[in-house]
Amino acid sequence: MTDFSVARIFLGTRARRCLSPILIIVFLTSCSKHQTEFRLLAPALPFDREIAEDLVEIFADGSTLSIELVEMPDTADSTLDALTAGAADLAFASNTQPYRADTATVMPLYPTVLHIIYRRERDASDMRTFLSGARVFAGPPGSSSRRLMNEVLNGLELTEDVSYVSPQDVELPDVAAVYAPIAPGDMQAFLEENDAVGEYLMYSFGAPEQIGRGSEIDRALLLNPRWSPFVIPVRTYGQMNSEPVVTVAVDKLLVASIDLSAASVYDLIGEILRLQPALAAKYPILFRELNEDFDASGSTFVLHPGAQAFTQRDAPSVYERYSGVAEVVVTVLIALVSGIYAMVKIYNLRRKNRIDSFYSDAIAIRDSISDDSSINERAQAIESLRALQNTAFEMLVHEKLAADESFRIFITLSNDIISEFRD
Repeated sequence: MTDFSVARIFLGTRARRCLSPILIIVFLTSCSKHQTEFRLLAPALPFDREIAEDLVEIFADGSTLSIELVEMPDTADSTLDALTAGAADLAFASNTQPYRADTATVMPLYPTVLHIIYRRERDASDMRTFLSGARVFAGPPGSSSRRLMNEVLNGLELTEDVSYVSPQDVELPDVAAVYAPIAPGDMQAFLEENDAVGEYLMYSFGAPEQIGRGSEIDRALLLNPRWSPFVIPVRTYGQMNSEPVVTVAVDKLLVASIDLSAASVYDLIGEILRLQPALAAKYPILFRELNEDFDASGSTFVLHPGAQAFTQRDAPSVYERYSGVAEVVVTVLIALVSGIYAMVKIYNLRRKNRIDSFYSDAIAIRDSISDDSSINERAQAIESLRALQNTAFEMLVHEKLAADESFRIFITLSNDIISEFRD
């Protein structure tokens, strides 16, 4: 019997029993629905963070995908820096952020409106007078609203005359400028919490009829093509806007690292759109227009390949979707085959070493008998050889020796010695 035959016998018994459950598990894993857990950076602004937390909750209740909210690392200067560094897979970003080659748009989520509020006693007739000496809140450093305010202050040469405040400051700011969804209830709750109801008004860039007539707002839109004009209707925020407020709106984007797999992004977009009714139920103003025909052509960042495939209805192939699993399966199978081959070689070597010891014992018994040995000595030698043969057959039955050419040589050798002693 050849070594190949021995290997087949071995694989057909023990190895096959070990491999079967492993292969079944691998097969079921490779055919199961693609599931991914995404890490979403927690937004700095309270309203955006509330939406992110609700998104996590909605996915946890009714989706095969999951989203985990992770905090911004202290080592990152901005949200997109943290995303690039691998601290998260996803993040919220305003469509006014500067272009980055390592960041891609997954989809637009909801529009955000530039809200500028100020204390009643401030003179809003002139922008320079309006901001001069003001304590300003414009979001965290690196945010779109902070960058916008920096540009305005640089243009007015008021950088040294204005101080920024944070939400933790006890005293409320003179001017606040943030991109946020229309949320009258949240604004009212904030003012009531800080005992500031009636103290603030909303700043307007002009009258609604001036839009499209070469006014200041038209100049701003021309220089910032990702902005769109937005009119906050009269009394949307109660006594803060007794007149319509003209301002601008930009999209809040869901962005990802360009390295995130296309199949995962494709699935994520599909789940967000499937769960759109749950989002719209809580935020009807924001998510009622979220649909599968979103237009990301005006995005700051390039469209992620997975988002492009979704908008073009180009679903990822089975290979693209499960290529990672397939690579793992192939690696595991190669490792298993290599391991089994090594085990067979070791097993055969051990059995060969055992039969070699029988050769040595048989030759030792033959050499112990000479022409002068008595009949009793020859009988004892024959008995020892028979016992040696019985031991070999018992080991063969228990698969500790192989029924191969080496075993037949031992039996032939021992029988020849027995015949020699009888003569």
